[in-house]
Amino acid sequence: MRAQHLRVSLAVLAITLFTSAAGFAQSAPAQTPAQTPAAKIDPRTARFGVWDNSTNPNNVMTYELYEKDGSKLTVSNPTNPASDWSYVTLFDGVFRPVTGQQGAETAVEIINDTSIRITNKRNGVVNQVVINTISADGNTISNEYIRLDPAGKIMGVSHVTYNRRKK
Repeated sequence: MRAQHLRVSLAVLAITLFTSAAGFAQSAPAQTPAQTPAAKIDPRTARFGVWDNSTNPNNVMTYELYEKDGSKLTVSNPTNPASDWSYVTLFDGVFRPVTGQQGAETAVEIINDTSIRITNKRNGVVNQVVINTISADGNTISNEYIRLDPAGKIMGVSHVTYNRRKK
């Protein structure tokens, strides 16, 4: 079990380092006053609202307040509401059950002001790690999905972009 956790941690670290290092090659965009370093993003509340998958209209994320410092995520399919699922987090890395997915648990941790790590289990085995990063303007979420086999070996990585729904 420790070896699996070590492999998962190393995989997440490698992905995090790779994706953050890639940003150095890009020129920095002009910053608005709201984007200056003094205007920090609160990772616990920045995602509150409705988010549309940029390529799949049947995948909508809704983040809302849970208890005092937590968050509830609901993933819905407008064409099939029976397939909706959700989980709650206090951003403490504790696994909690996923409502609507039998045998699933999720744990969420804050990486920094803009990124959180979401670790998913199925039937007690970690099968996916998601690095969820919100843009500086707060209108885009980039998810890197790292799929793992039961031994913790990376089986694939995919990317999905979500856009904040305009009110």
